[in-house]
Amino acid sequence: MKNLILILLLAPANFFGQNRITYPELVNRLTDLEYLANPPMDGEISGNFSSYDRNSKYDINTNSYSNWDANRDGTGYIRKINNDIVVFEQDGPGVIWRVWSALPLSGHIKIYIDNKVLPIIDKPFSDFFEQLNEENIELPKNLPGIPSINLPELMSTLSRGRNRFIPIPFQKNCKIILEEGWGMYYHITYTKFSDKEVRLPKFNGTYSKQDLIALANTDRILYNRGFGRKKYEEEQILNFEIDNLSKSSHWETNLIGSGVINHFNISFNKDKYDSPKKRKEILENLWIQIIWDEDSKPAVSAPFGMFFGSYPDFYPNRTLPIGAIPGNLYSNWYMPYSDGANFKIINKGENLHDINISLVLRPLRETKKLLRFHAKWHNGKYKNTINDKGRDIDWPILITNGKGRYCGMTLHVQNQWEEPKNKAENWWYGKFNTRNIWWWWGEGDEKFYVDGEKFPSTFGTGSEDYIGYAWSAEPAFALFDHAFSSQPFTAIDGNGHTIVSRFHIGDNIPFQNSFTGVIEKYKADKWGDKEQNCSECPNICLYQAVAFWYLMPGQKDKY
Repeated sequence: MKNLILILLLAPANFFGQNRITYPELVNRLTDLEYLANPPMDGEISGNFSSYDRNSKYDINTNSYSNWDANRDGTGYIRKINNDIVVFEQDGPGVIWRVWSALPLSGHIKIYIDNKVLPIIDKPFSDFFEQLNEENIELPKNLPGIPSINLPELMSTLSRGRNRFIPIPFQKNCKIILEEGWGMYYHITYTKFSDKEVRLPKFNGTYSKQDLIALANTDRILYNRGFGRKKYEEEQILNFEIDNLSKSSHWETNLIGSGVINHFNISFNKDKYDSPKKRKEILENLWIQIIWDEDSKPAVSAPFGMFFGSYPDFYPNRTLPIGAIPGNLYSNWYMPYSDGANFKIINKGENLHDINISLVLRPLRETKKLLRFHAKWHNGKYKNTINDKGRDIDWPILITNGKGRYCGMTLHVQNQWEEPKNKAENWWYGKFNTRNIWWWWGEGDEKFYVDGEKFPSTFGTGSEDYIGYAWSAEPAFALFDHAFSSQPFTAIDGNGHTIVSRFHIGDNIPFQNSFTGVIEKYKADKWGDKEQNCSECPNICLYQAVAFWYLMPGQKDKY
């Protein structure tokens, strides 16, 4: 008994009460939609280190922003060491969730953690986005070498954008260096925790059998997208057939008591959507609205097309939380409620509609402390609240107060132009009033301001980089879907409609008091050869978005 007491006395003071997270548990966070409903812990913050143009600055003395639209976004870094650059530096405990690059080359990436003299990862930056090799795997001494392990969803290429979603935990600190010849453009997304709250696993750059099983299982879930949703015991399925939902009317059902909506599915009779016009009518004018508990205003309010990331037509896309195939829409968002819920479908159009709805419910008593799911559509509302000098380019994705987690967006862009008199000198690029890169919509950086930050803790390098692809001002605008992002449609020359989605699951952005997420919009709603804000310009660039986030019960959003 004395020995036991001695052991307890010698244990670190902060050992007890810590949330110990194993590496497999960390990997599971990548697909755990349920975790998003947990309130952020004290000291839990997320951010992004990127190669954004350092000419963009904030002046604390004048409370103003300069060169906020600077666009040499492949040039930024923390500091130089000879010809190499430091691109990430952060105290722990923390975890790197995502590394992205538009053009990784042969220069090495070196990752140092927890004051180690030697890097735990030291390999060509291009190889970093390929398979896990033998040196990364813990093997018995008598076992011969094995082939590389392919994890195509965790290390994915989306229209030339290279993404790696394999978590890298660190307890004390982490530093990342890119050697000369590393390539162009980078994002490194991370979460940091309080050392009093979280104890992360030790990591030396290799993976145990249990780690590899967790990675393989997660890769499989990501491959299945929303069709491989998590199922729970005691699920209840409610099916509804709605006939002839008329103009300016609605259908609703009231859920009693406490519980969770794990999944819902909406489908249509085929003869009701047999033309592009009919499909656009469904996606634009049928809205989903949900009120949680005893709230007076809806937490969810969005048209079908934008909520499910498919507009202005049924463009097939499957992500982990939402998706669409022709005639069928699904949601896997985790939606708890403690005092009932009102689920409503509203017809804002002229036509009658037949709709089939399936709600999957799970009983759950302990819901009062869980965050509530929110999803709101807007087309730039509250842009006038961004009145800081120099921030005219910032277009709001979400502005909200309270405690919660930002989890992503769908964005529709209608960028259309009349062909200029002077054609581009080649397929895409030109000068002045000839067609050039600026005719494309997607140069805008994402910026996330958390808990009153004046300078954003997330500062991106371009809209397509945020989504996860690259070089989209050049042909051929490949379509893709992935568990965390999608581009199910874009015009082949950039002249027309584009629909994209980006979701933060493991890399969600926690906030304690407030969150402002914006994306740069370089073009005015009307633009052309004259001045940017001219009323007579023939060309248009219109944004609309749905933001997805979680918020403490009873707290109100602005939308």
